[in-house]
Amino acid sequence: MSNETLQAVRGMNDILPDEAELWLWFEEVVRDWLHSYGYRNIRMPLVEPTALFKRAIGEVTDIVEKEMYSFADALNGDHLTLRPEGTASCVRAALQHNLLYNAPQRLYYSGPMFRHERPQKGRYRQFHQFGVEALGFAGPDIDAEQILMCARLWRKLGLCDVTLQLNTLGDTASRHRHRAKLIGYFEQHLDMLDADATRRLHSNPLRILDSKNPAMQELITAAPKLADELEDDALRHFDEVQAMLRRHDVAFEINPQLVRGLDYYNRTVFEWVTTRLGAQGTICAGGRYDGLVEQVGGKPTPATGFAMGVERLLALLQEDGMALPKAEVDVYVVHQGELASRLASQVAEQLRDDRLRVLLHCGGGSFKSQMKKADASGAAVAVVIGDDEAQANEVSVKPMQGGEQQRVSVQNLAATVNGIIK
Repeated sequence: MSNETLQAVRGMNDILPDEAELWLWFEEVVRDWLHSYGYRNIRMPLVEPTALFKRAIGEVTDIVEKEMYSFADALNGDHLTLRPEGTASCVRAALQHNLLYNAPQRLYYSGPMFRHERPQKGRYRQFHQFGVEALGFAGPDIDAEQILMCARLWRKLGLCDVTLQLNTLGDTASRHRHRAKLIGYFEQHLDMLDADATRRLHSNPLRILDSKNPAMQELITAAPKLADELEDDALRHFDEVQAMLRRHDVAFEINPQLVRGLDYYNRTVFEWVTTRLGAQGTICAGGRYDGLVEQVGGKPTPATGFAMGVERLLALLQEDGMALPKAEVDVYVVHQGELASRLASQVAEQLRDDRLRVLLHCGGGSFKSQMKKADASGAAVAVVIGDDEAQANEVSVKPMQGGEQQRVSVQNLAATVNGIIK
């Protein structure tokens, strides 16, 4: 057996305690924000049937063709996939448990997603998202509300240099007309298409517009525009979304090349982007997907949603100079001697009953060495117990930021500590 030290899988990162404090703070802020808009938490499995993502995302997409972690279950041969995104799973869960029969649903989820990509800053093989889905809402008001939600969160987080890009993909008929024109246009320029574009020309030509190949950008810019094919209904929907954003002073830029990487989108699509994360500039994206519920096996149901990348947002916050919050400790319990150790454990539990955060020293050592650890912990108060104190059912209380040490009974300890902290 090799003694080689094992490492984490490339692109799947450990989040160590100091950094995890920032994650916990961020997750609490985001949950409070979501609850303020009436969204409720839903939790789905990490593993789903591969067919769910092929049907929902589209077989001729980068995600399904190149990036999914798929495998056959060794016990029964089922084809399974680690979820590459959350919307399809959320819709599947809502249908399976009949959530859409009673009323429209505002739902959110969070956790890891998995895509086999080339790891780089802001793009990892295991990455984390908060996803937000509104199922059963047809009007432009919910599209606008979700964008306004994001704008509020950026203000709450103090994020700067984040801009909104907006587009509409219209409805099925307009997309079919546009698709035919795109195929005809790109067929006239086959010599300028790269391998991916050539492969997708007849299966999914809209995806060519999302190509990042610099050599194709001029060709893509001159391609037929979906906006020229939009029907009145879709145009009115998009106009109303824009009007609502303007009423709330949310600035945006119309980006005709914005098509998103998932085939289930229709009508409104949007991305919040920054120039400060290099090529991985999208921090939050989403839009309307009115056909997805039916694709997954339900009745036609309007829906819209978005997802935000946790790693990218935290990278922005740290770039803005946000200090990593540290876990706060109220009390460090120092003790030496057999009687003292017994009392120390009881005292620590008693203080925790009083909602104080307590570190009980473990591992022995002199009073001097323990006090150094108490000081390094950042605790406001050290509770010091020797056998003499323990015999008298008392402890010594030392304020760590200066102040007089005092000896108090165990019964009066919590009140004394709270008095010092306040």
